[in-house]
Amino acid sequence: MGSGLSRRKLDLLLALAVALLLAAPAAASPLDDAKQAGHLGEQADGYVGVRSDAPESAHELAGRINVERGDRYAEIAAKNDTSPAAVAALAGRKLLERAPSGQWVRDSSGNWRRK
Repeated sequence: MGSGLSRRKLDLLLALAVALLLAAPAAASPLDDAKQAGHLGEQADGYVGVRSDAPESAHELAGRINVERGDRYAEIAAKNDTSPAAVAALAGRKLLERAPSGQWVRDSSGNWRRK
């Protein structure tokens, strides 16, 4: 992390970014539906993971979401003198913490578990 950004400031900015990522419309989103079905889950790296038994549509959805997240992480990193990987890792930690009970999550070792 660069010297221009404190850990606290990055955490606050990341919390806002994660809140925006998690903001859901009144109706369930395709991502929410895929998570509830057990096809997708949050990962420690800040991206959506695809479970092995997921249909092709879940792979496509995860791909689109991960491109959007990667772009957002890069924007946050550029504005805060840090790397996209650092932003993604912090987002991953927050997303795993906030994942509802019963959803699948993938830890930093690559292991899937129900939260």
